[in-house]
Amino acid sequence: MKQPEKPLPFLNNGIAQIAFVVEDLDQTVANYHAGFGTGPWHFYTYGKPLVQTMTYRGQPADYEMRVALSYFGPMRVELIQPTRGPSVYHEFIEKHGYGVQHFGVLVENMTSALAEAEAAGYAMIMDGAGFGKDGDGHYAYLDTEADYGVVYELIQRPAGRMPPEKIYPAEE
Repeated sequence: MKQPEKPLPFLNNGIAQIAFVVEDLDQTVANYHAGFGTGPWHFYTYGKPLVQTMTYRGQPADYEMRVALSYFGPMRVELIQPTRGPSVYHEFIEKHGYGVQHFGVLVENMTSALAEAEAAGYAMIMDGAGFGKDGDGHYAYLDTEADYGVVYELIQRPAGRMPPEKIYPAEE
């Protein structure tokens, strides 16, 4: 296990998001809504052109995934169906099957957060930026699974989100 010189601040505000990689996004959303009343779910396709820049394992990338976002109480939940890769999601499916893939933590400044992670020995394995209304927003996955049992995602939320492709259940 890596031992950072000083504790990383990423968990100071708690886990903001739990994410599952799923085989069938629409069916999983319907299951959560029927079984637990979870919703509404906001659907997006994360890939180009929505996500302006993407990398995977240090190289420019062109992966894509469909996501649905909602809440379990105050906890944001993200369901992810990878549609084009390679990506960390495809790696996860090959290694573990479907299930909990990452915990997301919010950061104020992605550049400094990534520098802290790198100084602690945690490489960025995949990221995407520019998905907000103003071209802001950035997510970055860290290579933390060996030490913590899960991948951590750093999230710098955009000031404004693009409208969802659809909402489930449909608003009346």
